[in-house]
Amino acid sequence: MNTLFNPKLFSVLRQGYSKKQFSADMLAGIVVGVVALPLAIAFAVASGVSPDKGLITAIVAGFLISFLGGSRVQIGGPTGAFIIIVYGIVEKYGIDGLIISTVLAGIILIVFGLMRLGALLKYFPRPLIVGFTSGIALVIFSTQIKDALGLDIQKVPSEFVYKWGVYFSHLHSINPAALIITVITVLITLFSTKLIKKIPGSFLAILLITGVVHVLKLPVTTIESFFGEIPRNFSFTVPEFNFSDLTLYLRPALTIALLGGIESLLSAVVADGMISGNHRSNTELIAQGIANIVTPFFGGIPATGALARTATNVKNGGRTPIAGIVHAITLLFIMLFFGKWAKLIPMSCLAGILLVVAYNMSEWRSFLGILKGSSLDIIILLSTFFLTVFADLTVAIEIGVVLSSLLFMKRMADIGKQDVSTALDSDLIDDYSNLPKQISIYEISGPLFFASAKEYSEVIKTIGETSEILIIRMRHVPFIDSTGIHNLKEALKTLKNSNTTIILSGVNAAVKKDLEKNRIIFLIGKSNVFDSFDKAVEKAVSMVNKSSGMHNR
Repeated sequence: MNTLFNPKLFSVLRQGYSKKQFSADMLAGIVVGVVALPLAIAFAVASGVSPDKGLITAIVAGFLISFLGGSRVQIGGPTGAFIIIVYGIVEKYGIDGLIISTVLAGIILIVFGLMRLGALLKYFPRPLIVGFTSGIALVIFSTQIKDALGLDIQKVPSEFVYKWGVYFSHLHSINPAALIITVITVLITLFSTKLIKKIPGSFLAILLITGVVHVLKLPVTTIESFFGEIPRNFSFTVPEFNFSDLTLYLRPALTIALLGGIESLLSAVVADGMISGNHRSNTELIAQGIANIVTPFFGGIPATGALARTATNVKNGGRTPIAGIVHAITLLFIMLFFGKWAKLIPMSCLAGILLVVAYNMSEWRSFLGILKGSSLDIIILLSTFFLTVFADLTVAIEIGVVLSSLLFMKRMADIGKQDVSTALDSDLIDDYSNLPKQISIYEISGPLFFASAKEYSEVIKTIGETSEILIIRMRHVPFIDSTGIHNLKEALKTLKNSNTTIILSGVNAAVKKDLEKNRIIFLIGKSNVFDSFDKAVEKAVSMVNKSSGMHNR
């Protein structure tokens, strides 16, 4: 159990915690708290709940995720990915239904952790993740058009097509002041950091625009005119619940748990790369589960690891969970002592911030990259994307996973039909003992796809970082999918920064075509890709001899 649930905070404190690191964590936590303020409010409003629920989530869940989590730098709170889920649950089951669904999701996350399913992420192929992330981004964008344009609409339909129909039929009611505020907010959020690096663009936009709107008394909708006063206290809420209704909430709860687990572990993996660390995935899932059980009773909404805020934490010097705890305390002070002014924030300003969030979430470059890949990856990507937009996220994830499994089985069957004569020597052990010590060799034995890509890439990085030249043998790689390409590319970029030379050998025509299409050949260099191992070794040895000759001069 100790290895199953072992929070990073306690490990950090046992190892020793310096005053210098505390100062760095304190500064990072305050900066992230300021960054989180407008996002927490905006995510709550877009989800169809009052702004204080977003703040409460960032405070309570943010504290618990940092205190109990398995990552050194993860920042928890409400995220854009939950907007469409929360909005749908509130619309269908009310606030009580949201509380019950979130608590059930927390229990499911704890079960995932106890069952050691923290490595589950690797079984979700990249096209599936990019598909529903891009779909969520488009849905978030569509939910903000009313406030962005200041349209006079009493009730916006939840269905994507009907929603846009209502927008177009109300274009005559555009509020010029709201539109100008939205445009200025987007510009400030995107470009202000080039001039003022210490203050987040979204926070700066809220300060400036709220002040101008209040002084000039511009005719736009504000948080106060839409929601009324923002409470500055916590209240403990117990929902009305009948056990006979439990099955109603299982489906939305499973969606929250799956999405929360995926997003949290994705964020933790990216953060690991930024600090060269390793998170404890099962501990992280259990911490996320506890946070989602506790937070709703204080008026919060679902929470998970937030990638943008986690990255901000790392960039500002945060290296331990103390930074995340300080971020939660910073938000608590803001809520208690400055919350009364938050009600003056214009809704069009929040819409502008969320439009930028949607753009950043869209992963359009990855989307286009996958569209250039194999037809199987394209099927998974587009199916998940369109189901997320036109059906719902639960259906998208379910069908996406089933499709991924079926298409993987098809790939395996196709491999079985291939001529296996080239693999007859697969059991032979080659003797590398005569090679110079500067050269390392690693062989990928099998398809480089979503279930194996992470492990292969980690080994390649580990071996390559201690070598001058790494030969990667790919004679037994029948195909590479977009997840494999993504992981391999990231590993090769890391090794390139470490001045390690990469040489590929035995690349078949189909895999080589995929590597060329995704510029991996360009990254390595065409002259370092060979059709046979002997040629690759010859090139590596000549490079070592040339290097030794230069050193001997």
